Amino acid sequence: MKPILIVMTSHSQKGDTGQPTGYFLSEVTHPLAVFDREGLPVAFASIKGGEPPVDGFDLEDATNARYWNDPDFRARIAGSPKLADVNPADYSAIFFAGGHGAVWDFPVSAAVNEKSRAIWEQGGVVGAVCHGPAALTNVTLADGKPLVAGRKVAAFTDAEEVAVGLQDVVPFLLSSRLAELGAQMQPGPDWTETVAVDGRLVTGQNPQSASAVGEEIAKLLKA
Repeated sequence: MKPILIVMTSHSQKGDTGQPTGYFLSEVTHPLAVFDREGLPVAFASIKGGEPPVDGFDLEDATNARYWNDPDFRARIAGSPKLADVNPADYSAIFFAGGHGAVWDFPVSAAVNEKSRAIWEQGGVVGAVCHGPAALTNVTLADGKPLVAGRKVAAFTDAEEVAVGLQDVVPFLLSSRLAELGAQMQPGPDWTETVAVDGRLVTGQNPQSASAVGEEIAKLLKA
């Protein structure tokens, strides 16, 4: 089995607010725990390479604490290669972790489009959770159509963005943008586990959905 590539944002600030952001820790660790349990190999990458900024840093979460206190995990995260430098042929799936930073750098990264398209078109799985589906606003297939067009997608909802008070800070409202691209949005109630599976596309709405997204990716890869 080729590894699952977990991709993290390298963007560290919420707009002009001065507030820090990055990848949301549990949106890496919770799917990773599933992949590890299922014996699925994993690799990491980030947009700029090196150690990406972290958000959602809750070490009262037992899964977060277990991984964050693991020197091997920390070293692998700190040494993440640039997404542009990875060979998509080496991976069975690509998974985009969320965190608000993703809304700034995933949509403008040529590597996000290139690697996602290649993995999809070689028969691999594309997954994302929370703000991770910001990557999917950037992914077009060989025919020029957005990957999400006509497909069921879950992502951080406009209502959830309003609830955290960042609707005027983010460059766009993620669910609205995905819908504009033709995605069939599948919103659940705020802060509830909500996952959409459409063929080899697996997406989740919020941090509460991270483990379930991992489970669905694992099912597809082990089928």
